[in-house]
Amino acid sequence: MAAVMFSNRKSTVGVILFLFFVLMAIFAPFIAPYPPNSTAFTANLPPSGAHLFGTTAQGQDIFSQFIYGARTTLEVGIGAGLLATVLSLLIGVTGGYEGGWVDTVLNFLSNIFLVLPGLALLILIESYVHQSSPEFNGLVIGLTGWAWGARVFRAQTMSLAQRDFVTAAKLSGASDLRIMVTEIMPNMTSIIASNIMYACLAAILAESGLAFLGLENVNSVSWGTMLYWSSQGDAMLTGAWWWFVPPGLGIALVGLSLVLMNYAMDQLTNPRLRELPRRERRMRHE
Repeated sequence: MAAVMFSNRKSTVGVILFLFFVLMAIFAPFIAPYPPNSTAFTANLPPSGAHLFGTTAQGQDIFSQFIYGARTTLEVGIGAGLLATVLSLLIGVTGGYEGGWVDTVLNFLSNIFLVLPGLALLILIESYVHQSSPEFNGLVIGLTGWAWGARVFRAQTMSLAQRDFVTAAKLSGASDLRIMVTEIMPNMTSIIASNIMYACLAAILAESGLAFLGLENVNSVSWGTMLYWSSQGDAMLTGAWWWFVPPGLGIALVGLSLVLMNYAMDQLTNPRLRELPRRERRMRHE
């Protein structure tokens, strides 16, 4: 899989970009020059050598907030994306393999979550929890964002369950759990990886949206709360572009990196796409 990741220029750029933000989040305490919530600086300073991204209306260093905000946003996004994918696998693979009343019940549950508007459901839940933490928002996003993945995994499992290698495993006496884990799931590796990427992207956008709307502890530092405070401080009206551009650009670039990495997943799923770059190279040499 690593070789495929770096065999395509788009996916290579995506991997490098994503790793850049991950490393920045991990080493945030060593990179950020100031504490993110410190108000010891002059307010509304434009970008300069002392403050690379300027300062907020409260006198906070925006570059430091951007670094620490990356940690919170990625932590919530990746955590919620993984949780949603695990639930998708559990429900989708179980329903698709078992069939019968088990599939009927799980498919009905999936349909309920599919017809519910995602953002409206999150806003409704958050309205009952005042000043929720980013981690709590990530938990809610993960618990409510699994339905689309479950439908994909269910359809794929129903197809794989009819294959000869699954029949052979049944005849050998393997349990249903073992067949699902060792025979079916490994054949869905690329689809699982692709689902994780899009689930993480959806979680990042959802958490940022909730924070921007004030449905999160606004004293926490994330890219979403940075956008919230820039809106509250009328940054766009006063021309303080350095306040809202960095977090918005950070969200966009992380999303772009996940989309670009998905090109590698497409190559794993479709062998013809793996052959295409080779053909292009041959044509160039000819």
